[in-house]
Amino acid sequence: MKSPFYFIVKPKNNKRYDSTKKIGNIDFITSTSKEDHIASNRYAIVVETPINYKGPINIGDTLLVHHNVFKYYNDMKGKERSGKSFFKDNLFFIDNDQFFLYKHNDVWNAHSKYCMIKPIPKKDHYLKTHENNEPLVGLVKYPNKYLISKGINKGDKVSFKPESEYEFNIDGEKLYRMFDHQITLSL
Repeated sequence: MKSPFYFIVKPKNNKRYDSTKKIGNIDFITSTSKEDHIASNRYAIVVETPINYKGPINIGDTLLVHHNVFKYYNDMKGKERSGKSFFKDNLFFIDNDQFFLYKHNDVWNAHSKYCMIKPIPKKDHYLKTHENNEPLVGLVKYPNKYLISKGINKGDKVSFKPESEYEFNIDGEKLYRMFDHQITLSL
């Protein structure tokens, strides 16, 4: 079964929510809320690629998806429903704008217009704020093809637009998902 335009995926570990954390031999529940976007599973396994797809993503690769892909919601009558991506059983349709990275051969790669920026620790300043990271500055972790064509590569220090930080935890590392046009300077 193939879709003309969409990737068909299933949630990693067949879990829509990633709301437990293993400490020692015990699984602790970190969230009981289905509205909590932080607890939603962000990893999808590719079951099928679109018809005539010729890109680098293969069956079995992992996609980093938007937090709403697998979430449940309550309709106007309070009945629990799946979101618009739901297909059947534990399968979902993902379009090109619903995922940001793909993992092929155990290597993460930026997808389309997206890139990932690693925040850097805050330097000592005279003005104290509650922030732990340097504002509007980070290191490129996963550049996309457009940024690479402009000479911005992995590890480069960049500045980005305010309010563009969309936080992800990828392999235990805090990263910001951004559009390539939100990168303003190469430092």
